[in-house]
Amino acid sequence: MTSMMKAQIGQNKGFEAREFGNVNWLGLWTLYKKEVARFMRIIPQTLLAPMVSNVLLMTVFVVAFPGRSSGDSGEFIRFLIPGLIMMGILNNATANSSSSMMTSKVNGSITDVLMPPLSSVELAIGFIGGAVTRGILVALSTYFALSVFFTMIIPVVPWAALYFGLSAAACLSMIGLLSGIWAEKFDQLAVVNQFIIMPLSMLSGTFYHIHVLSEGFQKISLVNPLFYFIDGFRYGFLGEADGNIMTGVIYTLVLNFILFVICLRVLKSGWRLKA
Repeated sequence: MTSMMKAQIGQNKGFEAREFGNVNWLGLWTLYKKEVARFMRIIPQTLLAPMVSNVLLMTVFVVAFPGRSSGDSGEFIRFLIPGLIMMGILNNATANSSSSMMTSKVNGSITDVLMPPLSSVELAIGFIGGAVTRGILVALSTYFALSVFFTMIIPVVPWAALYFGLSAAACLSMIGLLSGIWAEKFDQLAVVNQFIIMPLSMLSGTFYHIHVLSEGFQKISLVNPLFYFIDGFRYGFLGEADGNIMTGVIYTLVLNFILFVICLRVLKSGWRLKA
């Protein structure tokens, strides 16, 4: 047996050892690192810009409604902070996965991702994991910035803040991934964001209690999945909610499961990915 054959056998054994039960952990970890490194190279754009935007938006609300933001309790500010943090999660998780997929398709580098021995599950987790990481980092930076300039709020129901934060990031990451696969040009991605994601987030109780709406619009809000993400996340910080928390947990779990299955089927089929 030649030394080259021995080296190849050793390499194969090492690769098999890294898979740990038919999972290509090395490939999955490499894809995840690529997705994280992609947005970490431009931190001023991907992390600092959303944080500054949220701080400025909070400043506008404080200046525009001084009567509601004054006083020792600062209930208005406390109400707004979880909504602004969640908006950062939603927008950036979507933007990361959609732009990553779209850029790979336009540059032709998507082939480099599809050629390695990665299953559709591993591809999905790699892309989604990178987008979730960006969403959570934006949330943390926004939280600390708002705590410094306005007021600090500590979660009173930590599991709710953690679950709804991660669940929202995963959900919007999958929507962004599907948008990136579907779109053939960047203008189409803008359509998804401006006409679907943005309206749903603005009409989900981010800046108001849904109880101020008419009964008809309240029912519409209860169908909006982003309402449950924001309402549940706010419940995690304030211990108060406009909707039923367990309904939100079940709703978001089912929605994320359905989206994940769709992502797997689309990635496995190679729709709009393979020439």
